[in-house]
Order: sequence, then C-alpha cells, then structure tokens
Amino acid sequence: MQTDRATARKGRDFIARHGETVFNAARRLQGDHPHTPLTRAGFAQADEIGRALRDLLGARPALTLWASPTGRALQTLAVIAEHLELDWHAAGTDPRLSEIGMGSWGGRYYADVVGEVGPVVTAEGLLRPAADGEDYRQIATRVGGWLADTDADAGDRLVISHGISSRVLRGMMTGAHDHPEWGAPIAAGLPQGSLVLVANGAESIAHLGTGHAPA
Repeated sequence: MQTDRATARKGRDFIARHGETVFNAARRLQGDHPHTPLTRAGFAQADEIGRALRDLLGARPALTLWASPTGRALQTLAVIAEHLELDWHAAGTDPRLSEIGMGSWGGRYYADVVGEVGPVVTAEGLLRPAADGEDYRQIATRVGGWLADTDADAGDRLVISHGISSRVLRGMMTGAHDHPEWGAPIAAGLPQGSLVLVANGAESIAHLGTGHAPA
C-alpha cells in the first residue's frame, strides 16, 4: 500500500529511464539484453537529465547512485554523474533493476515478432510478456525486493533503470492499483531520458525526456 511504502522508505528517489539505444533505433526488442549501447540521441538525453539534476540539486549532491547493471543504464549514469561531479565508480548495481526478460523474443525485430504472434506493444505502451519470458508479477517481486533492501537507507537516491521495470518500480512506490490484466502495480509510461522524483509515496516529473515513449 502507498501509506506503508511512504512511511517505511527514507529519503527521496530520483528515478531515470536510460537514453535511446542502438536496439531502440533499429526497432529491436531489447528486454534484459545486457549490452546495447546508447546512440548519440541517447547520450544527448542523458546529458539533459544531468543538466536537469544539476539545476535542481547543484554540484556534488548527497546522492546514493544505483543502476541496472546493463551497459545502457551505466552509460546513462556516467553522463549524469559527470554533470553532478559525482564518482561513477561509487554506484551500486543490482540485477533486480534490469528490464523485463523477453525470452526468445529478446533481440529480435519487433516487426518479425509481430508478424508471428500479433502486437507486442499494448495501447498503454506496455510490452506483452513472451511465453518463455518474464511477467509483470515477477518484475514486481524482484523490484519489490530491491525496495525492501533499500527502504532504511538514509539520504536520497538516483536510480537508472528501464522503461518497463521502472514503471513497475514507480507503481509500487506510489501505491498504484494492480493492473487488471497483468496483476502488478504499473505507473504511467514516460519517454526515454525522463526523470521522476518520488518522495513520501508521491511522484512528480523532474524532467520529461525526448526519446521513445513506448517500450
């Protein structure tokens, strides 16, 4: 429940969606693929997040850095950390912050998968789970575990995550109702390069990115 999370969690969370990647530009399903580098547009989106956070928090803010261990999240964090004059090497990584696992669909072109099974992106910008992939309840379990492990940590956090997993993470943090089809709390979608602030169970947009809006 929102009240439980808001009461239990210390500090504020700045949650960012990484910038555009080569998979995004090629319209390939990325999922939990570990290393898909940013495009030039993706680096520019990371720059925008860094500038927005610098304007908001100033230089060398007291932030604990967290990221998914994927290359695209760590590249995004590196750019932001440079803006903030923080040490990228001090960041913690956790696989529970990684993107939805797409099973045998991962890495394939959207068009090819759609040609075989029909639409894989819903009207809400959510990915339809693959039969051999991960579902939204499983995402909620793993990101919920990360939340529980970090609830008592003092101070503010910067978290670099992904389109789908961050929606479940934000949904859990803000007490969103379970999605009627997918059975997990899911927040509204935001473009790549976006940054939100979650404090006391409430979310506000700190920077709206310019990247892909759907997964």
